[in-house]
Amino acid sequence: MRISIPSAFFRPSSVTRPRTRLSLLNLLALWRSRRALGALCENQLQDIGISRSQARAEAAKPIWDAPSSWRC
Repeated sequence: MRISIPSAFFRPSSVTRPRTRLSLLNLLALWRSRRALGALCENQLQDIGISRSQARAEAAKPIWDAPSSWRC
């Protein structure tokens, strides 16, 4: 699945500050990572050292439940 982001999103403006854009891009990356984690097979999960239930729990978290290290 490919997501298209309008180029206006990346233009500086008085409303959208660089820090806000970075935060939104981080949340998008988190969403994609969680989706990918939920799609891994058992062998791939074993390679990274987590169980299917742990992967499902992480993939089911809402987008605003980001790690504290990602918050600005």
